[in-house]
Amino acid sequence: MVITGRFVLLALLGVLPVVLFPGATSLLTWAALLVVLTVADVGLAASPRRVGVLRTLPDSVRLGEQCSSELVVRNDTTRRLRATVREAWQPSAGAQDPEQGVVVPAGEARRMTITLRPSRRGILRVDAVSIRSTGPLGLAARQVTVPAAGVLRVLPPFASKRHLPSKLRRLRELDGQSAVQIRGAGTEFDSLRDYVRGDDVRSIDWRATARRRDTVVRTWRPERDRRVVVVLDTSRTSAARVLDEPRLDTGIEAALLLSVLAERGGDKVHFLAFDRRLRARVDSTAKGNLLSSLVTAMAPLEAELIEADWSRVPAQVRAASPHRSLVVLLTSLDAGAAEEGLLPALPGLTQRHVVVVASVRDPRLDELRADRSTAAATFRAAAAERALLDRAAIAHQIRLLGAEVVDAVPAELPPQLADTYIRLKAAGRL
Repeated sequence: MVITGRFVLLALLGVLPVVLFPGATSLLTWAALLVVLTVADVGLAASPRRVGVLRTLPDSVRLGEQCSSELVVRNDTTRRLRATVREAWQPSAGAQDPEQGVVVPAGEARRMTITLRPSRRGILRVDAVSIRSTGPLGLAARQVTVPAAGVLRVLPPFASKRHLPSKLRRLRELDGQSAVQIRGAGTEFDSLRDYVRGDDVRSIDWRATARRRDTVVRTWRPERDRRVVVVLDTSRTSAARVLDEPRLDTGIEAALLLSVLAERGGDKVHFLAFDRRLRARVDSTAKGNLLSSLVTAMAPLEAELIEADWSRVPAQVRAASPHRSLVVLLTSLDAGAAEEGLLPALPGLTQRHVVVVASVRDPRLDELRADRSTAAATFRAAAAERALLDRAAIAHQIRLLGAEVVDAVPAELPPQLADTYIRLKAAGRL
C-alpha cells in the first residue's frame, strides 16, 4: 500500500485542532477514522495486478530524432481504474513524459504515448512498467511493477551524409575523365575483335572463332571495381571524447560516408570493427542495403577498455579481402598506443594493400597552443604543443612505412577521408 499526499494532508488537518484546542475530538478517534477511510479506499481501488499492458515501439530511431513508445493499458477488473503509469527508461532515452495519469473504466482500454528523444547511440532497453492504482478518495494506492519489455536501437545519425552528393559528383566526373576503356593488360573482359599478327595466341576465343569462322581474340581492360576494407578501432582510445562526442562516433561517421561513397562508386566494401576480437562485420556483397546493414551493425558498438591487438588486423583484412585493396584504419594517433601497436603492424598491410590511417584531432589543442596570456595558460600551451608534435611524429613514421595519413578535426574527418579515397582512385593507386 502506498500513502498519498492527500492522506498526509488530512492527517495534519486532524492533528492541528487537537493541538490548538485540547477539548476537541481526540487524536485517537481521528486516527482511527483516517485508518478506516484509508483501508476502505485501498479496498475500492482497482487491482493493478489485473491490468494488462501492451507496448508498441519502433525497431530503431536515428540519434537526435524523436519517436514514441505507446502503451495500451487494459482494465480487466470490475472497478474503475485511476492510475499513474510510469515507464522505466534510462536517462539517455530522453523520455519527456515517462509518468502519466490514466483513467480506464472497467473492461476498457486506453492508449498513452511517451515521447522519446535519445541522446546516446546504442541499444536502449525497458523491462517493466509501474502502475499505481489510487482509490476513489485518493488517500492511498496499490502499486505493482508489471513486465513490459521493449528494445529500441538508436542508430548513428550519419550527419556527414550531406557531403555525399558532392563527393558522388566528383566520383562520376572522375569516371568520365579516366581512361577506363584502354585495351591491353588487365583482368576485366572488354570486347572481342579480329585477330591480327602479333596478338597473344592465349587470348584467342575459340568458341567465338568457331561461330564466326574467323579467328577472334578477347581484349581486356584494367579492373575498375576495387575493394575497400574499413577497419574501425573500438579499443580504449576510441572512448576519448573530442568536443561533444566520443572518438568512436566520429569514426563511425567517417566509415559511413566512405563506405557508401565507395559502394555507389562500384567498389566492394568490407567493414570491420575490431580491438582484440571482431565486434562487427558488414560486406557489400551480402544481400540487402549496405547503409542499412552498416548502421544496424554500428549501433550497439561501444568502446572496449582494452588495448587493440594490431598484430591480428592483417589476418582480419586478408579474411575479408584476399585481393589488393584500399585498407582504411580509423584509429588514434596517440603516441603510446600507436608506437606499440599500430606501427609494427603496418608493414604487413602496406606490402599488399594501399593503406590510409585516419584519426580525429582535438581542435582544442590548437586553441590551447595559441593562448599564453597567463603562466597557467603557458604551461597548457606547452603541453598542447608537445601533444601536436607527437602526433606529427607518428604521422611522419606512418608515411615512411608507405601509408597515407588523414588527421582532421571531427567535422572535417569524414569529407577529408572521402577526398583521399577519390584522389587515390584518380591517381590509379587502387
